[in-house]
Amino acid sequence: MKVSIVVPCRDEEKHIVGCVDSLFALNFDEKLEVIVVDGNSTDRTPELLGELQGRYPDLKVVINPNGITPVSMNKGIEAADGDYIMIASAHSDFDRNYLAVLYQEMIRLDASVVGGVMNTKVRNLNKKTAAILKVLSHPMGVGGAKFRTGVAELTKVDTVPFGLYKKSVLLNLNGYDERLVRNQDIELSKRILKQGMSIYLVPSVSCNYYARESYLEIARNNYRNGYWNLLTVYITRNIESLSMRHFVPLGLVLALLCSFVLGIFWFPSIFAFIAILLIYSVGVLYVSASINDRTTSILHLIWGFFTLHFSYGFGSLVGIFRMDKIGKA
Repeated sequence: MKVSIVVPCRDEEKHIVGCVDSLFALNFDEKLEVIVVDGNSTDRTPELLGELQGRYPDLKVVINPNGITPVSMNKGIEAADGDYIMIASAHSDFDRNYLAVLYQEMIRLDASVVGGVMNTKVRNLNKKTAAILKVLSHPMGVGGAKFRTGVAELTKVDTVPFGLYKKSVLLNLNGYDERLVRNQDIELSKRILKQGMSIYLVPSVSCNYYARESYLEIARNNYRNGYWNLLTVYITRNIESLSMRHFVPLGLVLALLCSFVLGIFWFPSIFAFIAILLIYSVGVLYVSASINDRTTSILHLIWGFFTLHFSYGFGSLVGIFRMDKIGKA
């Protein structure tokens, strides 16, 4: 059997070398190929990929002029020779046993998809980035995303980040939905589950995902994630394309915005606005105090939670007003 690892990337000069090196360092006895699909990078990524090809004969590079992630994923699947396909991120590196354990579990369980736990990391550790790590690994920050918060035993989940798939499953479902700039992974997972198949999270192996290291970068990334939430539902015409946790920040933003605007015309509504904001702030303060340590500060953590939730929520709100234009595109 052969396994193909597909890595979609664009402008990843900071991460691509570490990612590819970790993939070819995997302890894996079966045949292995790595396919990097470059979405028209404008930095040094193409140059670095050329150097990596000189070191690794089993590295393929495919160009995606479109530049959109799900298109890159599908191009990688089409180019893959393996019976099994692992999807990886250029922002990640992997435990040496990551693929071997997933492969063993897939065979043992006769599973369609298995994945490991994702550890959030940063390249440069300081009080700000330490806060970002904690926010992105805590249930208040990421909801019920078990692949981020971790599990104690083999668990059925709604999605995994960098999973191992049977190639036949991906082909039968026509791969990733190329209309979705974001959320294409969770949407595919929902289609897999709808077919009666299971997705397993394996706690004994993990990968490292390198997060963005400023509040502005976190805000930009999560704004875009939130922006595509309701658009994903609208495009697929399926409310089950995402999970409930993806809509909680939108609910918070709408509750605050509606109570504030209503308060302009009916003053008592301002008390609802104050109550919602106070309850949320107290919750953030309590969690921040409980997870604070010497690596960061409560203020850094509070700002991290506010940045994550409100950028995501406002992105979802703006996405509502883009539905008609996206639908006509």
